[in-house]
Amino acid sequence: MKAKVAEWKREEVEDIKRLINDYKVFGVVNMENLPALQLQRLKSNLKGTIFIKVSKKRLIKLALDKSNKENFDKVKQGIKGMPALIFTMEDPFKLAKLLRKNKSSAPARAGQIAPNDIHIKAGATPFAPGPIIGELGQLGIKTEVKEGKVSIKEDKLLVEEGKIINSKQADLLSKLKIEPMLIGLNLILTYQNGEILTK
Repeated sequence: MKAKVAEWKREEVEDIKRLINDYKVFGVVNMENLPALQLQRLKSNLKGTIFIKVSKKRLIKLALDKSNKENFDKVKQGIKGMPALIFTMEDPFKLAKLLRKNKSSAPARAGQIAPNDIHIKAGATPFAPGPIIGELGQLGIKTEVKEGKVSIKEDKLLVEEGKIINSKQADLLSKLKIEPMLIGLNLILTYQNGEILTK
């Protein structure tokens, strides 16, 4: 007995196939860690330029299989995390630039990966002397007290790019109002006429 495929799933696969054929360029994005509010904002900012299609991994892969275009096996390898497809008539470089421009900064949470080197700059802080001196010291940050406030003596690389941010580091960044995370659509690859461009 053949398993019956739910009608909505069939329609979803057909819809993705149609979009792949209708648009000049499409990209694969990972929407993990993207709050719903930011997604809504992005959708309205990019309306008319980009169409975002959120679907299940399995259905996206199925649609790619059924579209039989060249290099789609490589596209399938890029489907990670919480995937979505974005469709546009713009060229892939304009698309990447547009998505970069529409990223906003956000506080770091413990367990996240540093998107780039996170530095703590030398200079005054808003803190009065107290436990904060110990907290900074534990993270290897040299301090002194100037005019009744804690001051950081020298620049310090707190987290290297690609390393996991721990709870102490996240806590300090939050206290210093440093927002190192970039929230937006994380473009993994773009596809145009058989050509795949990664970051």
